[in-house]
Amino acid sequence: MKDTKDTAVEKVKQKPSEPVREGRVYVPNTDIYEKDNAILVRCDMPGVAQDQLDIQLENNELAITGHQAAVAPEGMDRLMEEYESGTYRRKFNIPQLIDREKIRARLHNGVLELELPKAEQAKPRKIEIATGG
Repeated sequence: MKDTKDTAVEKVKQKPSEPVREGRVYVPNTDIYEKDNAILVRCDMPGVAQDQLDIQLENNELAITGHQAAVAPEGMDRLMEEYESGTYRRKFNIPQLIDREKIRARLHNGVLELELPKAEQAKPRKIEIATGG
């Protein structure tokens, strides 16, 4: 016997579901740079306030999540809306040789900058060559 649309909807409602977040999920544009003593990660996250940003480092995975919402200016009525609320989400695998205690984050003008300092053993060093026999 075929399920009616109403019966199918009831079955879906009865099943446990995954938590759902309203809005879109965006992958922020990201640039990564390296110098001798650090790695710099820059992510575009327009509209994300500092208190809506979460950065987690667990094992070798760096997870960045930021929430932004289109908010009408106070005392104004919205006539048209093209800017969608949503969540920025990005994950990276980072090398073990990062000094995790010295990681710094800065959010300025919609750009998140993460500085991941290299641990001493990861920094390049010049090897001196001994003379003689």
